[in-house]
Amino acid sequence: MSTLIESAPGYRARHTLPLRVEALRQLRRRRTLAMGAVLAVLPFVLIVAFAIGGTPGGEGDDRLSLMDTATASGANFAATCLFVSAGFLLVVPVALFCGDTVASEASWSSLRYLLAAPVPRTRLLWSKLAVALAMSAAAMVLLPLVALAAGTAAYGWGPLELPTGGSLATADTVPRLALIVAFIFVSQLVTAALAFWLSTKTDAPLGAVGGAVGLTIIGNVLDAVTALGSWREFLPAHWQFAWADALQPQMEWGGMVKGTAVSVTCAVVLFALAFRGFSRKDIVS
Repeated sequence: MSTLIESAPGYRARHTLPLRVEALRQLRRRRTLAMGAVLAVLPFVLIVAFAIGGTPGGEGDDRLSLMDTATASGANFAATCLFVSAGFLLVVPVALFCGDTVASEASWSSLRYLLAAPVPRTRLLWSKLAVALAMSAAAMVLLPLVALAAGTAAYGWGPLELPTGGSLATADTVPRLALIVAFIFVSQLVTAALAFWLSTKTDAPLGAVGGAVGLTIIGNVLDAVTALGSWREFLPAHWQFAWADALQPQMEWGGMVKGTAVSVTCAVVLFALAFRGFSRKDIVS
């Protein structure tokens, strides 16, 4: 059957399930619009919280953090929004977009019809994965962009004040923030790969999304177990805040390079497992 299809006049496997069509389908879904709204509203919620609660920073707490300089400038406010959301909030859209890829089609009983269209299995996965990663990246960019605009309107534009003292030149602020966003996206590739792999294993989208979020939380818990010592360096969660090294007068690359290596390695393995398992799976839904 596949031989007859491949030899059919005009049939090209690479032309099936175009990225544009898949992207439009996903953009029109309610969960996409809801997630975008949540990320866009968060900066305004923090601005209101700072207006009600006064200058950020706890009394009697000698530890310095980005929260202490959140209202120094729009750039500081954007960095603070990334700081408070990178550990969990930004995990959710990545898990949602990647975990809802194949499992949602299976839950709608449309997966077998897509493959009978015919869309090659590898083509189906690549199209859905590419769109899911693109939407995850858009979510990563949306939050700091809105935060930068809202923070600049509320607190003015200026250099990024560092919690430990000193500041970054205004010309270096946006490139450093862009680097931080890029690293956060790379560090979330493990969650994306987990969600995508689980999506090829189950017909329940919430199971894939919840499983990826749950395993990410477990990774964070394990990283907090100091008794593990140097073994924690093999956990992607151990490096999730290595981007703080970009907020130094002289930027340090060591932590971000190690974190990137661990995240990319784990993600590649999980993506490979997803493609391998799905290529041999019996599709009945």
